[in-house]
Amino acid sequence: MNTKSMTVSEVSTRANVVPEVVRYYSRIDLIKPKVNQKNGYKLYDKNDVSRIKFIRKAKTLGFTLKEIKKILSHATSGTSPCPIVRQIIETRIEENRQHLNDMLALQSTMEKALQQWRELPDGIPTQDTICVLIETFAQDN
Repeated sequence: MNTKSMTVSEVSTRANVVPEVVRYYSRIDLIKPKVNQKNGYKLYDKNDVSRIKFIRKAKTLGFTLKEIKKILSHATSGTSPCPIVRQIIETRIEENRQHLNDMLALQSTMEKALQQWRELPDGIPTQDTICVLIETFAQDN
């Protein structure tokens, strides 16, 4: 190993994550600790700490764990992950733009509904109606 072996607790402290994050990343093979043959404990090194920090930074940029695993696979095989990173981010930016546009449209519709509803009296549910506000909402205003 590159440095002395560390326990889950030591790695989590150095990587500034809770121990369960270290265990989870180990379970899904984002990090691959060595196993102590005597007691079965997983042993980590400074590369695992660096990798966890990388994973956390990638998550702050919106990458999923599945995407991060793919990025790490490219890096481990010696090929640059940069092209796939750019492609993922470009796709994510477009998805975010569309989501923002959808949210803005929803916000506008909600504001129109509230404006209409301020002028309507409260309705009592009947066999034919549940909420007069929703049922009479005219979206074309």
